[in-house]
Amino acid sequence: MPFSLRQLTIERTAFFVVFLLLFAMATRVVTDTDMWWHMRTGQFMLETGMPITIDTFSYTFAGTPYNNSSTLAQVIMYLVWSLAGNVGMTLYTSIFAVSGMFFLYKAGSGTIYMQAFLLIFGAATAATFWSARPQMFSFLFGAIFIYLLFDYKRNGRDRLLWMIPIMWIWGNAHTGFPIGYIIVGAFIVGEFLNTIVDSGDSRIPMRGIMKLILVTFAMTAVLVINVNGFGVYTAPLRTFGIEELRRFIQEWQSPDFNQRFTWGFLILLIVSIGAVWSSKRKFDWTEWFLLCGTTIMALMAARNMSFFATVAVPIATYHLDNMLRTNGWELRHKEFEHPRRARLNLVLILLVVVGVIGNLLVVADSETIYEGQSAILPIDAVNHLNSIELEGNMFNSYNWGGYLIFHAPQHDVYIDGRTDLYIEFLNDYFRVAIGGDDWRDEFDEWDISFAFIETGSGLAEELTEAEDWRIEYQDDLASIFVKEPN
Repeated sequence: MPFSLRQLTIERTAFFVVFLLLFAMATRVVTDTDMWWHMRTGQFMLETGMPITIDTFSYTFAGTPYNNSSTLAQVIMYLVWSLAGNVGMTLYTSIFAVSGMFFLYKAGSGTIYMQAFLLIFGAATAATFWSARPQMFSFLFGAIFIYLLFDYKRNGRDRLLWMIPIMWIWGNAHTGFPIGYIIVGAFIVGEFLNTIVDSGDSRIPMRGIMKLILVTFAMTAVLVINVNGFGVYTAPLRTFGIEELRRFIQEWQSPDFNQRFTWGFLILLIVSIGAVWSSKRKFDWTEWFLLCGTTIMALMAARNMSFFATVAVPIATYHLDNMLRTNGWELRHKEFEHPRRARLNLVLILLVVVGVIGNLLVVADSETIYEGQSAILPIDAVNHLNSIELEGNMFNSYNWGGYLIFHAPQHDVYIDGRTDLYIEFLNDYFRVAIGGDDWRDEFDEWDISFAFIETGSGLAEELTEAEDWRIEYQDDLASIFVKEPN
């Protein structure tokens, strides 16, 4: 049946406007420092036709076995970059982000007017995780799992088998695939308890719980179809067990609630608690496991706030919708609108589309990209590095290792963002980076002849004072130091 303009009701207009605004919210200049080594890995695999199983980008760990767990995502990222550069990577992030939010909307309940409030705060919470990296697969697939399972629980639509191929893709795209198991595990245990103690307004039947268990075994079995083989099962454990991640990397640390990016999480947490408390629905063990588990995870590591959002949004909308209906605060759904109002709704959507396109054009502008990236990435310093000939080993900043791998591939790096490769080596790096007393010992051990580091860092101060080192290049962000010949 063809769409009639009269079907463009205020409710449908609100849907389009909300998701256009979410797209604009996710559209920003890509500045993630890890994006670059992921793309270089994808480029290497496409050029050689072989997966990476050993380190090929650093001289400190050259030839060391490396369990690369994001092959599919890295290839896709590089293909997107090849087609559209920085703009393509911006769209990569935006499309994954909005797609994930769409599935959270579908998993929720109630009108778009009510859901819009929680979708916005959910996006503000999850946006801390949104960046041009393989982790966008985890955000999208986590949202799809939530949708499929809640749809089965509340509406009886059984599409559980879809989780098997999704898990296979997930396992080849990002080490965050255990998120899927956490979600499924919460449903299996929670629905079993709901059945035993007669809790929850809607339940997955016992045969459905058994099917979920069988699906879980099937998901685990297909994961082995991976370039890492059985190593795929231990890769997440190695990553999560790296103590240095929590010591040195902000996203792996507990959130600092003095920073604004955490406020969306706090608001969403408060609203979720209030929604469940004010609802007349029966206590549900599945929801309790999901909310409590993801809250604890988010309090332990800021990066998990995004996982909390995928769980909290559909649960909170479900209970808020119940509270509104119980109190008679319900807007009547309309299928058709008065022609004049429908035309006004179309004009409103077009105006928002123009605004979103305008925002995209600003973000895609080369000047905007340069300004955004040059505040974080050493663009000018790398351009200078590529314009001169330097021989020998390079000591480089951890944060810029990935950028150097992609933009200055002629120089092997000392370290980069592949934390699971370096692990304890991070201690050596940070000790040198702050200008520790033994920095010369480390430089001698690795025969380092030049350094690419942050201006104003402890090591930069040491090298500035050292008589046998000179400044080759320096700006407000980065410095290149070269060792004088004996």
